[in-house]
Amino acid sequence: MSAYDPADLPHKPARRQALSCLATWTGAAVVWTVAGGVPRALGATGESTTTGVAKNALTFVQISDTHIGFRKEANPDVVGSLRRAMADINALPQTPAFVVHTGDVSHLSKPEEFGQARDLLQEIHVDRVHTIPGEHDTIDDGVNGYLKFFDHDGKGKSWYSFDQGGVHFIGLNNVLNFKMGTMAALGDEQIGWLKGNLAPVSHSTPIVVLAHIPLWTIWEPWGWGTADSAQAMALLRPFGSVTVLNGHIHQVLQKVEGNIALHTARSLAYPLPTPGQAGIGEPGPV
Repeated sequence: MSAYDPADLPHKPARRQALSCLATWTGAAVVWTVAGGVPRALGATGESTTTGVAKNALTFVQISDTHIGFRKEANPDVVGSLRRAMADINALPQTPAFVVHTGDVSHLSKPEEFGQARDLLQEIHVDRVHTIPGEHDTIDDGVNGYLKFFDHDGKGKSWYSFDQGGVHFIGLNNVLNFKMGTMAALGDEQIGWLKGNLAPVSHSTPIVVLAHIPLWTIWEPWGWGTADSAQAMALLRPFGSVTVLNGHIHQVLQKVEGNIALHTARSLAYPLPTPGQAGIGEPGPV
């Protein structure tokens, strides 16, 4: 297992260090490619390029936690942060096939926030931006408000799948019944759908799963995990290559369980405290 150690980061960085980190936290988008049936990260936009990647290779970009509508001290210009990320994506030497957004598109699930986010994301020079909901996208009216702007296939569901470049992509909603301090879940209906969705897929097909909250338990007191993730993992385990991309915790963590690699992404809006940081009952913007 390879993992990020939160103890490596100081809990109270000096102001100069904090300011130097801001450029890393804002505008961070990750470029992925699929080589030999295994997705691998090429690095963050602005730090790496797609140079050297075969022209016929599938590449895509992950962004997460844009929190459009957030206007507090941690980042008073989240739109600017998103625009910087989009500029980096549009400047890549090889245009990615698409972008995935792993949740918290909006900050307060307001229609104007969803509308602004949708318009901004259309400025990325890709065929499509695939999104999934975060808990901030379900505050006012559950997932209904989100689906008015981001219904992937017009079926009125916040989970879906698509195939591209020989890879089977699955978008999940694991913010159902989200409540701070408790673990949200996928739910029986979605687990049943996932089982049926995977049934006809060859076990040699690479699988990429998008889920906002990590599919492994990082810090239960903060709800940083998915209550029924074990059921989903059991369905994914027979496949030879599975990559799970998450957001929610606004920092990079990695875990490998057999043939399943799990990755969390930085936020485009602001960082959150490291898991289990002393003296913090509920994590908030840093």
